[in-house]
Amino acid sequence: MIKCHRKYGIALHMEAPSLYEKYYGLKERPFNVTADPNFLFFSRKHREAFDHLIYGIKERRGFLEITGEIGTGKTTLCRALIGQLDPNTKTAFILNSNLPETQLLFAIVTDFGLNAKPKTKISLLTELNKFLIEQLKAGSNVVLIIDEAQNLRSAQLEQVRMLSNLETDKDKLIQIVLVGQPELRDKLNSPELEQLRQRISVRYHILPLDKAEISDYITHRMRVAGSDGSVAFSPDAISEIFEYSGGVPRLINLVCDRALLLGFTMETKEITLDMIKRSVEEIEGFVRI
Repeated sequence: MIKCHRKYGIALHMEAPSLYEKYYGLKERPFNVTADPNFLFFSRKHREAFDHLIYGIKERRGFLEITGEIGTGKTTLCRALIGQLDPNTKTAFILNSNLPETQLLFAIVTDFGLNAKPKTKISLLTELNKFLIEQLKAGSNVVLIIDEAQNLRSAQLEQVRMLSNLETDKDKLIQIVLVGQPELRDKLNSPELEQLRQRISVRYHILPLDKAEISDYITHRMRVAGSDGSVAFSPDAISEIFEYSGGVPRLINLVCDRALLLGFTMETKEITLDMIKRSVEEIEGFVRI
């Protein structure tokens, strides 16, 4: 597909990512919106969130809660966390939290690599409890991460709370990380979930990047993608990126990817303020006449 910029006569060759990467000397696109842990930028907030998670897991604190607005990198952080945990830590990562109670439990058991037959709630809990006891005897830790946890209904959250009852006199057999948008905090503050709220020992809310971090974020992702530093974002362009994105990494990625595509079609490696403004217009669907 070729999209033509009507005022400037620029043909945006959306079907040619290989040319885009070759022009900039990249091995891959630096601003994809997928949750690739290799591209995780440790802002001060992301580092603090990561350290909170590591502490809560290693100290077997039971329930942990990580929240943040849409696009702040929560899923990417979780994938990076899994990659950094030692081999004696067994993990399950649930991305689809919008499941009925028994199916959610089945997804958890399956992601731990277990096979419970028949697939009833009792058999699933029995298999999971057996697994947790075996891991404790082997000196291993067990971590369950539930992404988009704000979608969990109260009954599902109560079922997750019941999983934390699988413990010994001294140790939590499973560490449960609830990851979600700010609505998760509101939901956990409801009176019917007081028992669960009281069990959450580690909480952290990830804020967007500061304006001063935008340039480092862009440089980091370009470097990971293989850039030799020849691409330059002007200070005014950086400021405009912050104004548009509010420091939300996903929005930064969208506008930077569009700007690089525009730079490719214009045959320039200098990303200017005007290019960012035009990229934002493209993203928002504005058309220059």
